[in-house]
Amino acid sequence: MRKELAKSYSPKDFEDKIYAYWMDNHCFHAEVDRTKNPYTIVIPPPNITGQLHMGHALDETLQDILIRYRRMQGYCTLWLPGTDHASIATEAKIVEAMRKEGITKDDIGRDGFLKRAWAWKEQYGGRIVEQLKKLGSSCDWERERFTMDEGCNRAVREVFVRYYEEGLIYRGERIINWCPHCHTSISNAEVEFEEQDGFFWHLRYPLSDGSGYLELATTRPETLLGDTAVAVNPKDERYQQY
Repeated sequence: MRKELAKSYSPKDFEDKIYAYWMDNHCFHAEVDRTKNPYTIVIPPPNITGQLHMGHALDETLQDILIRYRRMQGYCTLWLPGTDHASIATEAKIVEAMRKEGITKDDIGRDGFLKRAWAWKEQYGGRIVEQLKKLGSSCDWERERFTMDEGCNRAVREVFVRYYEEGLIYRGERIINWCPHCHTSISNAEVEFEEQDGFFWHLRYPLSDGSGYLELATTRPETLLGDTAVAVNPKDERYQQY
């Protein structure tokens, strides 16, 4: 009997079954084959701070295209999946969720907070993995890793110590984003920028021969103020032209 083709495509009728078939038959699992050229991608691990966004979808699609292309070319391919703890950002998410419950970290203590953090990882890390599978990502899920896994921790410590002993890691002074509450550095992605009204300051430095002044304009007077500098009111009508 002839079957009518549906007028619209319903992903749930096909995609889950197809992906389950791939998983059941270990289609993405990699085994070492020295007769083939290796091709490996380590997934930039998504943070367990919630769920994937459009940037992840684009990035994972590009990686999937590359790994499938090489797989069809006969390479020994591995796409290694994983998730990242993103500790500061994850902590902020957990604290925000606790605040809605009227709970603070002091109320539950260190052990209680760690318990909540691991529960968060199980919930949202698992959600991210399922979203990656929904995208059709051909990862080797038998090798899935988490950045807080003991093996990963041990490897990072070993490499860090080795680099330090070789003089490749050193302490320096840099301009960074610093959180006065957490007492730690934070990334640009974790900073909330806020616009504030500022002033345009004019500073007059007297010339050594007393013949006049050298005038400089800046929005940050503290960067130029010295013993001989004179701050001029920016609202002074003589400086409205600036």
